[in-house]
Amino acid sequence: MSLIGKKVEPFKLQAYRNGEFVEVTEEDFKGHWSVVCFYPADFTFVCPTELEDLQDHYETLKKLDTEVFSVSADTHFVHKAWHDHSEAISKITYTMIGDPAHVLINMFDVLREEEGVADRGTFIIDPDGVIQAVEINADGIGRDASTIVDKIKAAQYVRNHPGEVCPAKWKEGEETLKPSLDLVGKI
Repeated sequence: MSLIGKKVEPFKLQAYRNGEFVEVTEEDFKGHWSVVCFYPADFTFVCPTELEDLQDHYETLKKLDTEVFSVSADTHFVHKAWHDHSEAISKITYTMIGDPAHVLINMFDVLREEEGVADRGTFIIDPDGVIQAVEINADGIGRDASTIVDKIKAAQYVRNHPGEVCPAKWKEGEETLKPSLDLVGKI
């Protein structure tokens, strides 16, 4: 069943952010755009490259009124330890949510039950707390944060311009489409 168009349900979890432990709820996904990136585990191989890349794009995302949250089945304590011992992870300033009870992992349907970890899932959530985009990658396939930036821009454009849609490979400033009877069969 698709999660597109679904509101994020209530939850309360602990996280690590900028040297502090913080509580995160569904309210933290409202009032701005959110990117939620699930990953299998701390102290692994592909995960730190993805999270570092996301940090490299974090300022750009913040300028787009977008907050970033990473989530794994590790605790917020493990996130802090990883932050303290990894050169790549020590750069992270966005919120790292701990989900050892699989609350969000189950809610977003990314649990790999036999291993007890999350798939590489990326979710874009609008300011109303509604899921607008979902991408799930196999374990060995790392994500590129620049594509997340492009998807945020497209989602924001569509939200702000009802009746218009963004075609494949759309970049900010390029032409969009206005679906109509006149376009049928002409694209």
